[in-house]
Amino acid sequence: MEVRRLPLVVLLLGASLAGVREAGAEFAGKLVEAARERTQHRVTYDGSYRKIDYPGGDVPDHIGVCTDVVVRSYRAVGVDLQKAVHEDMSRDFGAYPQNWGLSRPDPNIDHRRVPNLQAFFSRWGTVVAISRDPDDYRPGDLVTWMLPGNLPHIGIVADERSEGSGRPLVVHNIGAGPTLADVLFDYPITGHYRYSGAEATAPEHPQVAE
Repeated sequence: MEVRRLPLVVLLLGASLAGVREAGAEFAGKLVEAARERTQHRVTYDGSYRKIDYPGGDVPDHIGVCTDVVVRSYRAVGVDLQKAVHEDMSRDFGAYPQNWGLSRPDPNIDHRRVPNLQAFFSRWGTVVAISRDPDDYRPGDLVTWMLPGNLPHIGIVADERSEGSGRPLVVHNIGAGPTLADVLFDYPITGHYRYSGAEATAPEHPQVAE
């Protein structure tokens, strides 16, 4: 029997991809843990504009909205979305939604808006196809929805499933503070992303998951 040896470059590429996947899974685990910790905080739903520090700025811990769950969870694992979003918007302001009548980035509020986070994750993360298959949603994934009244919403997929439906649970804040809930398919999904904090692709060529 003839034994074919794979080229060294193929072996190295395979090992490299395996390492990337392992690192991504490790990061996702830490992100989920940080998101779950947010559910221990009592938070009043308040998305009002406030002037905050930059970088590393935050509104008071006892207030926040859905985006603040995401921002605080990422910051707990070493990723400052306030800074990342502001820097990207400063480079290419036109690539972001122009929904608020601004002429330049505002680090006080930009990262606290769901459409801006969607644009950022689309540019620098992995865009995953929207589906109704719960197995397509991994721990640490980011999901956005459109709530009644055309209100955008965002949450982080957790690492456990509902005993009743079998669907992945989600950490989000829909008004009663950060909670772990079975809401993945309760509202129309508008986006599905993965972002490990590493800029894996150029904005002009977003990575799309197969």
